Amino acid sequence: MSELVTGEAVALELRPAKLPSRALAVLIDLAVAFAVYIAVTMAFAAATASLDDAAVAAVAVATFLLVLVGIPIAVETLSHGRSLGKLACGLRVVRDDGGPIRFRHALVRGAVGVVEILMTFGVVACIASLVSQRGRRVGDVFAGTLVVRERVPTGQMAFVPPPPPWLVGRFAELDLSAVPEGLWLAVRQYLTRMGQLDPQVGWGMAERLAGELAAHTGAPVPSDMPPAAFLAAVTHERQSREAQRAFGASATGGPSGPGGQAASAVTGAAPGPYGGYGGYAQAAGPVPSTAPPAPPAPAPGPFGGQAPADSPAPRASQPQVQPDNPPAGSGSSDAPATGFVPPA
Repeated sequence: MSELVTGEAVALELRPAKLPSRALAVLIDLAVAFAVYIAVTMAFAAATASLDDAAVAAVAVATFLLVLVGIPIAVETLSHGRSLGKLACGLRVVRDDGGPIRFRHALVRGAVGVVEILMTFGVVACIASLVSQRGRRVGDVFAGTLVVRERVPTGQMAFVPPPPPWLVGRFAELDLSAVPEGLWLAVRQYLTRMGQLDPQVGWGMAERLAGELAAHTGAPVPSDMPPAAFLAAVTHERQSREAQRAFGASATGGPSGPGGQAASAVTGAAPGPYGGYGGYAQAAGPVPSTAPPAPPAPAPGPFGGQAPADSPAPRASQPQVQPDNPPAGSGSSDAPATGFVPPA
């Protein structure tokens, strides 16, 4: 991993290309260039058959410079550092500050490449790339460029474990602008590999990194917090701020988002990935019960069971009184039956 600082003082984490991938890209470029050179030379030889030897030699030199030097320089300039071979191998030429190259960078690389690649069959370029810490050849040193890898296998990307839920949002007011990028890289590497370390060694590394991080932020490490949990919480806070700047407030999981719900609903945490280094199950108080109150027990039913809560009480059965037939001559037959005989 290489740390490059841009003009805006932003550190970039770029992976310099190794010698095998660069050699493969150069071989692809040379194969294509020589194929084009042979085709153009045969066409010019047929077109200049009537010229003298001096003119033929001048045309041959011009063809060599045009195809093997001019075309690669033009391709790297127009494609911002991605020739055909580099595109196939996932490489790219960038400046020392991580920006795209321009014509002058491609010109210096191409001019020096004629000597260290074509005239020496790549021996000088291989030696310089092996000696250089970032795999740069002589042309890269003179041009101020670097060949980096654009495609990184996803299997090599390690997962940074999340912090304990009770620490989410605790360092929202912490100033992280003075923390160098190299320290962030060291913290991320520790968090991704702490499960593979010896407990004592991991604890010592966590204390050292937490002390350095606290020195740059100006806030001490809380005494009731393991250093590994502190590193994870501060790293999570930085990632949340970057996501908020890039995607807006909805990406950080506010009070109505997933992060806010987890932070507000959980007041204690079970031991997780940091349990081997002191744990983070801090007693933050009893977990309040959010279950609704139990309904009252229903009253026993009339037969010893439990009557349903919403069922009405059973009514006592009342006998229905059937009216007697009225005696004859008691009145009009249209009068309703009353069930009794009036006095005479």
